[in-house]
Parts: sequence; C-alpha cells; structure tokens
Amino acid sequence: MARNSMTNIIEYDARAELIQKVVYEISNDLSSALDSNKYITFAVPGGTTPGPILEKLSEVQLDWTRVKIILGDERWVPYSHERSNSKLITETLLKNEASGAQFIPIYADFATPEEGIVHIIKDIEDCLPLSIALLGMGADMHTASLFPRSINLKAALSIDAPTLVPVSAPGLSEQRVSLSARVFNSSQKKHVVFFGAEKKKALDNALSLNPLSAPVRAILEGAIVHWAK
Repeated sequence: MARNSMTNIIEYDARAELIQKVVYEISNDLSSALDSNKYITFAVPGGTTPGPILEKLSEVQLDWTRVKIILGDERWVPYSHERSNSKLITETLLKNEASGAQFIPIYADFATPEEGIVHIIKDIEDCLPLSIALLGMGADMHTASLFPRSINLKAALSIDAPTLVPVSAPGLSEQRVSLSARVFNSSQKKHVVFFGAEKKKALDNALSLNPLSAPVRAILEGAIVHWAK
C-alpha cells in the first residue's frame, strides 16, 4: 500500500486489501460520528464495485438504528427493478447488523424525477448534512450520476446547487437523480473507491480538467481516494 500525498490517493497492492482497509476506515468514521451526534447520515453508491465493502459493513457492530442511509444517486426505476440501486443496497448493506438502519429513499413512484423530487425532498434535507460519503468513479470521470455532458450538470456542480438533481445524459438508458456536489462536499468524511488501470488514468486526467468535463473533480477536495489494480 502506498500513499500519494499530492492528490490524497492511497494505492493498494490488492483489491482485497483495499476492501478491508476501507471497511475499517468507514467503520471508524461511523463510530466517531455517532459519538458526537444523535443521528448520522451515510451516503452510499450503487454499482458493483462497492458491493463487497457494503457487505462487510453490514456486519459491523454499532448502533445502526441511529444511522440514516441515503443513496448518492438512483436510476428512476421501481425498487423491484433489477437496475435499482435501492434494491442493491437492500441486498448488500441493509441486513445483518445494519438491518436496523433507516433508509432514506431518493426515488418515488412518479413518472419523472422532476415530479417525484418534490415529494421526497423534505425527508432528504432533514437528514443533511452528510456524515460520511462513499463514492465511486467511472472511466468517463463521472461520480454518482454526475456525468459529463449531462443535462443539469452545471446546476449540480454550482455552489448553490439544489440538494437533488434530475439527470439525463447521452447513453443513459434511464433517467436518474443525484445528490449535488454541494451535498457531497458538505460531508464530514468522503471516500472515493475504484479499481483498474483505466480508471486510474481517468482520475489522473481529471485532476487537470474542469469539473464540467470531469465531474469527479468537483468532489475530490478533502476526499480520500482508494485505488487498486
């Protein structure tokens, strides 16, 4: 394991080592936040990369009844849909010791995100600011559902961004919603996790680009980046 202090990147020799270390770090972050707050909020990503981390976190012993779980982004599909991040989080994190955590949905059963957001935004804003945020990154330098060339990206990256932003972009098969960069950056702790040489190259490129071209750039300040081949 090596640390790149210039960009706050920790490079691991193996993916299993990364998973173990991130679980340890987030467990400590959660415990510390609970020591000084009655309730805390933990933002988690969808996708396959964080799955093993969330599985192991579900076994950590702490007072999960005081932890609110919120997705960083969601596809605008029903909970039963195979591509629903809510379904994924239920299967990976909201079980075992973590079954008592409170899940804060960022989806509602309306035709479009624009219609649904007005019905869920109060519950979301009531659990902010975030205490801990776990994020991923795509090879196109997106994070959460903040994609390059996506509609509403400029608004989602602004300092006065709304809490939850509807997202559509070229190549996306569903509409999505995402917490804005402002919300992620309000978190006391941020961890970004990804695997593979292609994504490492993408991150290196992102460091020299404008966030509108590389949205992940907008949330890197103060974050700990974890990477393994």
